[in-house]
Amino acid sequence: MNRVILVGRLVKDPELKYTPNDIPVVQFALAVNRQFTSKSGEKQADFINCVVWRAQAENLAKYMHKGSQIGVEGQLQVRTYEDNGGVKRYITEVVCDAIHFLESKGSRGDGYSSGYNDISQYDIPDTSKSKEKEAEDPFKDIKSTFGVSDDDLPF
Repeated sequence: MNRVILVGRLVKDPELKYTPNDIPVVQFALAVNRQFTSKSGEKQADFINCVVWRAQAENLAKYMHKGSQIGVEGQLQVRTYEDNGGVKRYITEVVCDAIHFLESKGSRGDGYSSGYNDISQYDIPDTSKSKEKEAEDPFKDIKSTFGVSDDDLPF
């Protein structure tokens, strides 16, 4: 099985290119944080090369920018080529099947707008509700025959 799922931030603005057959493609690097810190207490990250094709490539280039947080799903691929000096080079990259935009427009708070306007009404929290309604028990009308009290629940 060859399956990769990553969440990270774009290292630079995605650059849309086209193959000689006019197929859109974006090659990009994703900074993925490691679970641990260095001896000095600094967070470390891995920079993973990725490639995405066709409509997803166009959307990535259009809506995301350097620093945007995205999720990618795909498979790991290793390819080889010979450079100008005749030396065999290896490239390991994630060929993305799906890309998920994990930030909406302006959510980073740095004043940079990505131009991403395709947000449904269900993705935007409704802040017009009063604090009383937020504290209201959402499960109060549910009747259960299991006999589980609120004290038995871990949350």
